[in-house]
Amino acid sequence: MSEAQTSIKPALYGYPEAKEGPKTTYKYTPGSNPVLRGMPLAIAGSAAANIGIIPSILWGNAGFKSLRKLKLDDYEPSYDPTVIPRDHDSSVRASPHNSLNPLYKAEPKSASGYHSVSDYHFAYEAGHLTPTAVAKALLDLISNSPGHKSAFLDIIKGQVLAAAEESTKRYQAGKARGLFDGVPVAVKDEVDLHGHKRCLGSNQDFTDPRDVTSWCVQKWEEAGAVILGKLNMHELGLDTTNNNPTKGTPLNPHNPHYYTGGSSGGSAYATSAGLFPVTLGADGGGSIRVPSAYCGLYGLKPSHGRISGSPTASLASSCGVLGPIASNMADLEFAYRIMATPDPDDARSSLFPPPSPTASRKCEKKMMGIYKPYFDAADPNVLNACHEALSYYQALGYQVIDIHMPYLPEGQLAHAMTILSEISTDITNLSGLSPANKILISVGKQTSASDFLLAQKMRSLLMQHLAFLFKQHPGLLIITPTTPSAGWHISSGAADLKCGISDANMSMKNMTYVWLANFCGCPAITIPVGRANAKEGEGKIPIGLMAMAEWGREEDLIEWGRSGEEWAWKAGEKRMGKPENWVDVIDLAKRG
Repeated sequence: MSEAQTSIKPALYGYPEAKEGPKTTYKYTPGSNPVLRGMPLAIAGSAAANIGIIPSILWGNAGFKSLRKLKLDDYEPSYDPTVIPRDHDSSVRASPHNSLNPLYKAEPKSASGYHSVSDYHFAYEAGHLTPTAVAKALLDLISNSPGHKSAFLDIIKGQVLAAAEESTKRYQAGKARGLFDGVPVAVKDEVDLHGHKRCLGSNQDFTDPRDVTSWCVQKWEEAGAVILGKLNMHELGLDTTNNNPTKGTPLNPHNPHYYTGGSSGGSAYATSAGLFPVTLGADGGGSIRVPSAYCGLYGLKPSHGRISGSPTASLASSCGVLGPIASNMADLEFAYRIMATPDPDDARSSLFPPPSPTASRKCEKKMMGIYKPYFDAADPNVLNACHEALSYYQALGYQVIDIHMPYLPEGQLAHAMTILSEISTDITNLSGLSPANKILISVGKQTSASDFLLAQKMRSLLMQHLAFLFKQHPGLLIITPTTPSAGWHISSGAADLKCGISDANMSMKNMTYVWLANFCGCPAITIPVGRANAKEGEGKIPIGLMAMAEWGREEDLIEWGRSGEEWAWKAGEKRMGKPENWVDVIDLAKRG
């Protein structure tokens, strides 16, 4: 057994061997896939679904064969990137209603300009407002606003009002369950919610016949949150725009000429527009972090396996996770701690400890690792905002060090091949799907067993190299922009929204930085650090900065995010701001 294994493995189950990867050179190369929209896209989608040779050609054109040229014989395939912290006090347990580690003390203050969970709670406690009044105000607002309504797929009014009334009674009796009681939230259509259909943003039905609620959603409900309904998503979660010609496309609240990002676009819209302080998202290839960055929000992609969605089957079992999107760090942290309550019936989640601030190792140096050629692949306006934030972190005492990551372009292809294979395996019927997804699912089904194995060998190589970096630099945070571009402009306007678009080149560029945390199972967070001028329209486009931590070290990310939040909002409109269509829900409910 190596020194790395000996020194680390007792604290974490499943920790990779710490082994430095090959010295490679990073160079961003734009994709060469055809961009399809309108009638050509519709024809291509039908052809891909019905003519076998076409998806085979597209699979080859995507560059997946490049993995065959690499020397990966020394690596065993890794099918599951779950790494579980074991250095915790097993006697610490969550209480039934607040679902929180008792060592955690909620911080009600937020530096952002949005209403927080605590704002609702204190208004309820003071008798200035009731959960019922908030629920009624939101239901009326959503039903009367096409823009807000586009973020939702399903709302059951009676169910919402019943939950709100129960919460109101608890406050009147002095028996509120905690800060989350009565707070309005909503969840992405990727999870199950009692009484609601689960269609994954499509015209197909994936609802569990047992009429269940996913574990992490149950935890929010048990804490008293009032769930308004199911939120829009990119169809099947298969891109990062949330362009959904099947169910409708919510537009970026900061500028309607831009996408929200996806696939958790409904979650990001509803949070950014002020409808909720926090929403639930899912992330298999940046689907929490990309829309959070585009909409000026805070998004956490937890360690793989930490948060249970059981009994709901995952779309992409080895890449996908569930997590929160919030308008401020206090709510992101709070919602995460509740939904990360270990699930005793889930093989992975049950082994994780309840998240606790004690898991952060304060004695270590604060280090931010940057692989400069990779970092610098972003556009100039993104780099300017990110470098300004980095200077602030350095002034706080964070040390910036140079690091190297091998095979990043090839690793991104391996991730794309893996998640496409996982999702396409479960989609047996292409009827009713958008043309873009008919192409993607058909292409995903072309991956051979040997090519899939090569992708998992690449996963092992990358995980081992990350373990090497984390052993060499304890407490390291790997820093990149969240996306290389400030937003994704809807270049053809309403025509793209009606028919959809297939732009694999932009999709891959958009995921330049986010895929690594999914493929290797590490936790990652995005925070807003600035805004850029738009290509069209008046509203500026938010820019995100991302940190990725060692497996199980979400606490380091939360500390880092809180520091960045205070800095970003301190400068006012120069760096941050609420969108023009932001709604003051508390004031709206008070006015009745």
